[in-house]
Amino acid sequence: MGRLIIVSNRVPSPRERLQPAGGLTVGLKDALRGGESLWFGWSGNQSEFEGDPATGMDEVDGVTYATIDLTARQHEGFYQNFSNGILWPLFHYRVGLMNYSRRDWQTYLEVNAMFARCLRALLQPDDVIWVHDYHLFPLGQALRDLGVTGRIGFFLHIPVPPWSLVRSMPGAKLLLEDMQAYDLIGVQTEEDADNLNHAFRLNGLTERAGAFPIGIDPHEFREQAEESVRREEADRLRASLRGTALILGVDRLDYSKGLPERFRGYEAFMARYPEHRGKVSFLQVAPVSRGDVEEYRQLRCQLDELTGRINGAYAEFDWTPIRYLTRPVARDILAGFYRMADVALITPLRDGMNLVAKEYVAAQDAADPGVLVLSHFAGAAPEMDEAVLVNPYDADEIADALHQALTMGLEERQRRWSRLDEDVRRTTAGFWARDFLKALDEAPPVATPPLGPS
Repeated sequence: MGRLIIVSNRVPSPRERLQPAGGLTVGLKDALRGGESLWFGWSGNQSEFEGDPATGMDEVDGVTYATIDLTARQHEGFYQNFSNGILWPLFHYRVGLMNYSRRDWQTYLEVNAMFARCLRALLQPDDVIWVHDYHLFPLGQALRDLGVTGRIGFFLHIPVPPWSLVRSMPGAKLLLEDMQAYDLIGVQTEEDADNLNHAFRLNGLTERAGAFPIGIDPHEFREQAEESVRREEADRLRASLRGTALILGVDRLDYSKGLPERFRGYEAFMARYPEHRGKVSFLQVAPVSRGDVEEYRQLRCQLDELTGRINGAYAEFDWTPIRYLTRPVARDILAGFYRMADVALITPLRDGMNLVAKEYVAAQDAADPGVLVLSHFAGAAPEMDEAVLVNPYDADEIADALHQALTMGLEERQRRWSRLDEDVRRTTAGFWARDFLKALDEAPPVATPPLGPS
């Protein structure tokens, strides 16, 4: 195998290159460590130049990072409007939030074609290319159009809804046809693979999708949690709890995460189980993302209102039932909070995987582990069936699950955690990357006709 070429919309920042912050960066760390590799994508910067941008190059720990800038017009049409304003809600089953514009569709295709041209200039004949996520569905075909014949794989980190939903987007069939350029397409769950392959079949195309659930580095995260729980931030949180149990939620502020439903579930828990009042605190960390988008502003206002209502109804002069932060907390600090938490409450309405659930399990003390309460609709749920699974649309079910978790005996907590820990250690980030790349190497190659005369 030649060089590994990673392509994603956003290339990690210099800080993330030295200290991986999570998500894709953590997942690919082991794959990038294995040999010569290059990571290509958007720099995060904007420029006024409308032609193909110059490619910036940087090398850290043997990995070459190649980045290009986007114009303000490209960033708006490709990233904000089409990727996050159409594809994100559509693939999270929220068709009603789509705001389609043919101009944005054209910009999306334009930027993918530009990515392909800039990347093509950097490629060597035996490179293996691994493209990531919904921003870059058409990139494989754009590379094939430029004569790239080597292995190209694609991984989708978000859910895949049924074709009956996907086809509501104009141009959906064209995206499916473009995806035929990939030798292998990885998704998070068997349900996602079934949905995508069914869409291919219905449109007379070749099935190319397989399930490759992403993981974390549990050993590294456990060490981080053990260190972090002794830090000043953990001491401050511990002192503020004054002996009450801690329920913890950690999510990006996004409508896919089920945050209003979670808050209503906690409100129902306060109402249905008054014996827990004054004895438990719920801390929700939800950093603001896409704060300039109307749907996200409305979500924040909704959560502010729910927090005020819950605290107004149940708080005492010396106890606050819910704490809600919209600023980010560093991952190494969160690791200690995970280890302290008696319950992790993770209730997405739809999620590709949800690595927070796996990080919570990895962070636990085996002698006295906490309990994971997890939505059925998280991608992690099929492999984490020892969690207390809930339907996030049912506030009373969340309330019952919280009571069950907080009253669960030590023996059952240890039994559940042990099984969950086995799952997390079995499907690590390193295993995910190696498994996908091995399958890509063995997949039947896409037929690539020779380029015609120029």
